[in-house]
Amino acid sequence: MFISVLTVFFAVFCLVFSLSGRKLDKMNGILYIVATPIGNLEDITLRALRILKEVDVIAAEDTRHTRKLLSRYGISKKLISYWGAREKARSEAVIARLKEGQDVALVTDSGTPGISDPGEVVIERQ
Repeated sequence: MFISVLTVFFAVFCLVFSLSGRKLDKMNGILYIVATPIGNLEDITLRALRILKEVDVIAAEDTRHTRKLLSRYGISKKLISYWGAREKARSEAVIARLKEGQDVALVTDSGTPGISDPGEVVIERQ
């Protein structure tokens, strides 16, 4: 119970203080840093779900894992995998999409991207 409450608080905190809602320098699209549930799929915020529905593409640590979350909420979006050795190359693709004016949601398998998960490359390049 305590971990679920802590997870929800952390997700809301990270979303409020994330890059969402502000344009990145030299880029036309918006990069949304979206916290995903750690454990129970129901521990996702309404704002996170709205962003996942509205963006043009979702950059995911593991597309198989993210697809389960999206399926649970009836969301169908293009997914780009960016984990491990592919992160630097795929980050270039994410940056290119942002420059084209596309909005991108960055997610990991659980928690907030860029802390100790893949996503650091894109976030640093802002």
